[in-house]
Amino acid sequence: MPLDQIAALARGLEELDRVGLRRRRRVLDSPQGPVVREGGATLVNFASNDYLGLASHPRIVAAAHRALDEYGFGAGASPLVVGHSRPHQEAEEAFARFAGLPRAILFASGYAANLGILASLADRSAAIFADRLDHACLVDGAILSRAALHRYPHGDLGRLEAMLAASKPGLRIIATDAVFSMDGDVAPVPELLALAERHDAWLVLDDAHGIGVLGGGRGTLAHFGVRSPRIVYMATLGKALGGYGAFVAGEPGVVEWLLQRARPYVFSTALPPAAAAVATEALRVLEEDPAIVRRLHERIAGFRDGCASRGIATASPTAIQPVVVGEAARAVALAARLRERGQLVPAIRPPTVPEGTSRLRVSLSAAHTPAQVATLVAALAEALGDGAAR
Repeated sequence: MPLDQIAALARGLEELDRVGLRRRRRVLDSPQGPVVREGGATLVNFASNDYLGLASHPRIVAAAHRALDEYGFGAGASPLVVGHSRPHQEAEEAFARFAGLPRAILFASGYAANLGILASLADRSAAIFADRLDHACLVDGAILSRAALHRYPHGDLGRLEAMLAASKPGLRIIATDAVFSMDGDVAPVPELLALAERHDAWLVLDDAHGIGVLGGGRGTLAHFGVRSPRIVYMATLGKALGGYGAFVAGEPGVVEWLLQRARPYVFSTALPPAAAAVATEALRVLEEDPAIVRRLHERIAGFRDGCASRGIATASPTAIQPVVVGEAARAVALAARLRERGQLVPAIRPPTVPEGTSRLRVSLSAAHTPAQVATLVAALAEALGDGAAR
């Protein structure tokens, strides 16, 4: 790379430092859990998406060990060559049953799954309608498809309907997060489905943050009680389900098309068999121990009630509890103050969220104790100056 280009990158990094937007990775010296070790400190972990505490659950760890003993670690090839083993097949069948959908397929990640869905269902003649706050992978999948991309204001069904009505006849896709990852609010799925029916569109739902949390753990479709052959449903394994990878579920023809044409599936090495075995075991845990989801919602209620008593605004019904503070530098400073008090809460800044909406993103888990949640609320109120976020 020419020296002037390297210098330009260095100036760009300096600018990120100046405006408080440069990220630095943490190095954990412990498993994921309600308490972690990082940088010589023991911290209560409110940064993880491990909403049910399954990442280090004994049954999950044991399932991984069994699969490692029987199948080794690597899958060795693409699923369409020799990478698709018995644990992969069992995981896909288990998730289809769990979600109440006809068929499922296992992808390497949620990001890869959404790229695969949109780029294989749509082409240059299609139109994709995406919520302005959709996760980056839905936006990137739409761009990769070369379809016309139309982004509607967050949650604005009236504007979405007008855009759909004004679009040319042809293939249409509505693509949305089911639970929005930075605000924790839930998409109006029944109303979106009604629009899809009215305008002959697919509805692609990314339930990364709803699976394991809503609908008694079965996700956003169960939460709303909706089903339709128009729905293409994606749910990740790396959050509440404690593992890695993602499922896509829907009509058999849709899943078969993805198997044949989704480039991130066709041209990627399959997940390690142990990751598939972990997915199956996580679903068993949810079915056999529904109290784990109830505990999560008790922690959510405890956090919201505690914040309300301190004048700190919260609105999310999910495990994601944003405290919007405005400028990136303030969010970073507040996160540092909380760390001094033994609380690990990340500062979320642009481009992940819009300018002026930097925040602390509190992630709650069924593995947290009521005392840990209460201590966080007190530390948060103290860091904010015993006043509401502003």
